[in-house]
Amino acid sequence: MPLVAVIMGSNSDNEALQPTLDILTKLGIEYEVDVISAHRTPEKARQFGQNARRRGIEVIIAAAGRAAHLPGVLASWTTLPVIGVPLAHGELKGIDALYSIVQMPAGIPVACMALDTAGAKNAAYLAAGILGLKHEDIRQAYEKYRSELQGDSQ
Repeated sequence: MPLVAVIMGSNSDNEALQPTLDILTKLGIEYEVDVISAHRTPEKARQFGQNARRRGIEVIIAAAGRAAHLPGVLASWTTLPVIGVPLAHGELKGIDALYSIVQMPAGIPVACMALDTAGAKNAAYLAAGILGLKHEDIRQAYEKYRSELQGDSQ
């Protein structure tokens, strides 16, 4: 059963989120992927947010560019942790997406990652850290990865 839902605003975001999927796979974390637009399919976003916990999802990673409302919209429909990944699309090169995600109103938190690849990777690692609080195998896989990082810095 998937523990993480990776949601993108458009099929064109698939390449940007591939690092997320690679890391989740490497850490042994089951996930599902879906395309949901906060603007084009708002009812699908509502239904997804309301039903995610019941379906076994424990963390949501949501990525979008431009007016990146997707992470916030999903967070408005669930109390599960939502991790937002702003994508660098359009004339503003992602700064608009970053601001859309980072400036959520009090009471509807969204963890905001960096733009693009770094953010996509860190979203997976943050999800692992959250899931590791409950799932020993994920905690061990994430701790192993982190200990390998220490070896790389020497």
